[in-house]
Amino acid sequence: MEQGLDSESVPTSGSFDKSRVLNVKPLRCLVPIFPSSSGAPAFSSSQAAPFVCVPPTGPFPPGVAPFYPFFVPNDSQRPAEQGPQNPFVTNHAGSFGFNNPVQSPVPLNSFRTPTQQAGAANGDRGTSRRSRMAGTNVAEDGNSDSQDQSDQYLSGFSMHVTDAEDTSVAGARKGKSRGRTRSAQQVKSPVYDVDIDTVVNNFLASFNLMAFDMLKQAEDDCGLVGYVLMIFDLLRRRISQIEDAKEATPGATRRPDLRAGAIFMKKGIRTNANKRIGAVPGVEVGDIFFFRMELCLVGLHAPSMAGIDYMSVRITGDEEPIAVSIVSSVGYEDDGDDGDVLIYSGQGGIFRKNEQIIDQKLERGNLALEKSLHRGNEVRVIRGMKDVANPTGKVYVYDGLYKIQESWVEKGKTGCNVFKYKLGRLPGQPAVFTLWKSIQQWKDGLTSRTGVILPDLTSGAEIQAVSLVNDIDDEKGPAYFTYFPNLRYLKPFDLPKPSLSCTCNGGCHAGNPNCPCVQRNGGYLPYTALGVLLGYLSLVHECGSSCSCPPNCRNRVTQAGLKVRLEVFKTKDKGWGLRSWDPIRAGSFICEYAGEVIDISKAEELGSENEDIYIFDTTRTYQPLGGMPGDINGSPKTPFPLVISAKNGGNVARFMNHSCSPNVFWQPVLRESNNECYLHIAFFAIRHIPPMQELTYDNGIVQNDKADQMRKKCLCGSLKCRGYFY
Repeated sequence: MEQGLDSESVPTSGSFDKSRVLNVKPLRCLVPIFPSSSGAPAFSSSQAAPFVCVPPTGPFPPGVAPFYPFFVPNDSQRPAEQGPQNPFVTNHAGSFGFNNPVQSPVPLNSFRTPTQQAGAANGDRGTSRRSRMAGTNVAEDGNSDSQDQSDQYLSGFSMHVTDAEDTSVAGARKGKSRGRTRSAQQVKSPVYDVDIDTVVNNFLASFNLMAFDMLKQAEDDCGLVGYVLMIFDLLRRRISQIEDAKEATPGATRRPDLRAGAIFMKKGIRTNANKRIGAVPGVEVGDIFFFRMELCLVGLHAPSMAGIDYMSVRITGDEEPIAVSIVSSVGYEDDGDDGDVLIYSGQGGIFRKNEQIIDQKLERGNLALEKSLHRGNEVRVIRGMKDVANPTGKVYVYDGLYKIQESWVEKGKTGCNVFKYKLGRLPGQPAVFTLWKSIQQWKDGLTSRTGVILPDLTSGAEIQAVSLVNDIDDEKGPAYFTYFPNLRYLKPFDLPKPSLSCTCNGGCHAGNPNCPCVQRNGGYLPYTALGVLLGYLSLVHECGSSCSCPPNCRNRVTQAGLKVRLEVFKTKDKGWGLRSWDPIRAGSFICEYAGEVIDISKAEELGSENEDIYIFDTTRTYQPLGGMPGDINGSPKTPFPLVISAKNGGNVARFMNHSCSPNVFWQPVLRESNNECYLHIAFFAIRHIPPMQELTYDNGIVQNDKADQMRKKCLCGSLKCRGYFY
């Protein structure tokens, strides 16, 4: 860590000379100091200013508990499978997931843990609310992915693997001398359960990781970033599903995102490992992320907790830090209401309960921002927005490149001096934050959506209004059809054997051995508490009408109607399309395909007419989605072949266009009731989808002698476009 101005040397805002940086020592001369076994700081260098930290491996002072992934069992507590041959055992000499470790002036994150008596100022990025969130147990996939909570479990990847997670036998022996010995009760945690390791091994073994290397060689940056994020989220959801079925450990917060991210870093499944100034290949302005680990994996922002990312550059023989990216989240003293200007608060600054005030210092990220002001380099800005679907979560939006225009020091809300940095957005970039603000104003009724034909296409049939919008030409709407939100059967399918309905009066629970609906899904619930599908399945079994569980049961996700605010809009060259005002998380339910179930022969007759017939056919062949393991991604074998026509009546799904590189996939969902079953087609997001991005799925390929007559020219515009669709 570099040494900046002493707190007593920071002038007031009126006398602060921003052109001078005083008493700054080289960053590389300082070494983090961990407490000795006696509890006193052990100084590594008499010349370096002390930087007292809580080491990730202990010993821990009173009130500070060990946290994942540094929670290492001893020999007697380690599962047999976690020996040196385990592919997930840490390499003793390696660095944590970096193929080419980046020279950084200081560790990307410190392991400072504030005491219960200390509370940080709003400007303190990384330690501001950790103490208040300690001990919080948040539901799976409903966690608050804040900088502070993330730091409880994973403070960054700049440390060596041996310091982070050495699970070998030798590592355990070394850990004893470092105070790592834990009782059997302490290490009993789901994240270290052998079943999780087996799941991870099987997942990576079944996944086509050759595609990752092929994308690297092809230099398809967008495809590579999308692929990494897709398989990361699949693994995260799978781990979440396994842990969800286990009994929670009191006082422990489950973070499958950090578990999956740590595995990916160790395996080298990431992109843009080297830090860089400016744009990141494969990441586009407006892209969204729901986990800080995703920012790390694609090289957009390396620290998993800190708000300022920086690197060392050599100028005239000396190294100095410059900022490369910042995360501006709600809850700090940032002023981000302007879409082109951001007032960003520095890091540090503490207000203790004994009224002791510690001002921010011109060091670490603050110094890097000050240097970037004088150097004039571009800085990536990621804005943390509230997640409307998850009150405790955030959506991280990449807002593009900014330059620092000005800096000063002012008194913060808690009384300590805070560094302020004014950043201006570079012109010529797509509107992002201003678009999000406009959408919120549409929702609040403060402004009107341009081009609205109907405020609610569904006439109240859906719980969420669906706008009909045309800001392209004078067309007043699609051809007439009857809107209804559900699938209409002439006759349900008969079950080959009687089925049992559940009696879960309070709702189905994961891992319940007495719930027949849970057992039909392999012993797990297929959805998280937020309604995110936990895996790509051949078939999802939802609770039926004869089940005793309530309408808000976690196993009735597709029956609860629309969860996001959609609009049907006129495209430039593909007729009418569908998109969302809300950001959509990967795996989230969007809508089902409503219409009338028809005979397959009738579908072929309609197809021969070569018009917009609004047909969905489960018997078609579907392209795999990026080498995902399993089922639905290829040609799924549904238990009951289903053909749906939405020509005369249906819902918003009839407006979803085809794409050879879709962002939505379909999932067969079965609901059983009174020995009858109803198969439904539900659409879920393949990846995170930003607001106002068109929703598309793959129409599939027809395999019959009339296929040539049914072909249409494809206008999806993707790099993988087949040139036609059906």
